[in-house]
Amino acid sequence: MNTNIIETDSLTKGVGSQTRVNHIDLRVPEGCVYGFLGPNGAGKTTTLKLLLGLLKPTEGTITFFGQKMSEQNRLSILKHTGSLIESPSFYGHLTGLENLEIIAKMKKVPAKEITNVLQTVRLYEQKDKKVKQYSLGMKQRLGIAMALLGNPRVLILDEPTNGLDPAGIQEIREFIKNLPVLRQMTVIVSSHLLSEMEQMADMVGIINHGCLIFQGTMSALEAQGESLEDAFLKLTGGGDSL
Repeated sequence: MNTNIIETDSLTKGVGSQTRVNHIDLRVPEGCVYGFLGPNGAGKTTTLKLLLGLLKPTEGTITFFGQKMSEQNRLSILKHTGSLIESPSFYGHLTGLENLEIIAKMKKVPAKEITNVLQTVRLYEQKDKKVKQYSLGMKQRLGIAMALLGNPRVLILDEPTNGLDPAGIQEIREFIKNLPVLRQMTVIVSSHLLSEMEQMADMVGIINHGCLIFQGTMSALEAQGESLEDAFLKLTGGGDSL
């Protein structure tokens, strides 16, 4: 496996008397799809927000590209990181192309990149349609296109298939699975659905009650039980994650 592009050491986030993320040590190899799996409320979104500097850790360190993140270098590190956390925001009265043009200007990305990302997410034919006319799946793909502008080395996606119909889920899943080859990037994707991780992740980290309880390959996870489902249930004690 390749060298780690992201590492955390004892990463912790407390809110009041609660510990949302509890001393986790992530190891994300370069060029993989890393599935971040856990029940709803387990700490997935909080962890991803910590990686992106949207929240400040209570304790621990975050390392991107071999550099420990600090206030001084956070912005330069995040220039190489794209993200879609929770629901993407758009101007519904504008077209997909116009929304991307706004983001490209904000990121100081050449306009020629817009065509490339539209083709990557298979929205080029719908680029002149107003976003309020897009399906939920098309909006998710547009959100990913925004995150891809600037050709980041790392893409972080938080539950990107939430609310999609089966066809939309399959489309997003296949797209994510192919990103390391298509765009030479590392993808971290969170989900509470084991079935999704089975079909697109190379590596998986399982979080429960803020603790990282497993990290390794899908085959290593399967070795912990009679099936992946058994192993997951054993580790998390069940829940709404299947």
